[in-house]
Amino acid sequence: MFEKLIEKLHETRRTIVFTEGTDYRIQNAANRLLAEDLMDVVLVGKPEDVLAAAQKDGYDLSRATIVDPETYEGMDEMVEKMVELRKGKMSPEDCRANLLKGNYFGTMLVKMGKADCLLGGATYSTADTVRPALQLVKTKPGAHLVSSCFIMNRDFGEERLRTICMGDCAINIDYQDDVDKDGNVKFTAAQKLAEVAVESAKTAKVFGIDPKVAFLSFSTRGSGKGGTVALSAEATKVAKELAPDLAIDGEMQFDAAVAPEV
Repeated sequence: MFEKLIEKLHETRRTIVFTEGTDYRIQNAANRLLAEDLMDVVLVGKPEDVLAAAQKDGYDLSRATIVDPETYEGMDEMVEKMVELRKGKMSPEDCRANLLKGNYFGTMLVKMGKADCLLGGATYSTADTVRPALQLVKTKPGAHLVSSCFIMNRDFGEERLRTICMGDCAINIDYQDDVDKDGNVKFTAAQKLAEVAVESAKTAKVFGIDPKVAFLSFSTRGSGKGGTVALSAEATKVAKELAPDLAIDGEMQFDAAVAPEV
């Protein structure tokens, strides 16, 4: 699954920052990246704590850069930049306090070009991981919402290994129309769901998946009524307009989406 991604990493050297440098899962990932010389690694935390945890679990992090926000030499510059980005919503004191936390500190390293990407959420909640990115990095131009997706390898038997990209299972609770102060709809719930589907398909391509998009529901093409059936059906139409080259179908129950015999 990662072959295409690894090829890209070999083509262009990248730096990843891990916001929870002492977590054993983070250290395991960092150890593998360094051992295979895939990326430069920055771990956020106190050096003595990070190295003690690595020694305990037998990881070699000698080539990683370990950065403690409390002793970071560029903190004043980082605080100044964050105050600018927050545009009066946070004082310099508030920014400095937040930058002592790994989630904000790591995000600012990315924003300031010290790292190319970030991984967090091992100990931070999803909200605490996403919030700094929303406040500091922000969404790309034209995006109307933030979404997530999971990549899962699933063995369906008879030597059928399927790689599935599932979105959005972590960020959006539901989808509602955006309306202006006069009650006019500016962006519909179906448009939001369609955008999530198209962006998830783009992520799938990064991992070498040829995306075939299914909008899931408890109904397959009108077999059920009510609930989110209409939303999924309308989002299917919108997504086909947004990405006519993608294979898109819906609304569909999960078994109909993944099992050809169904």
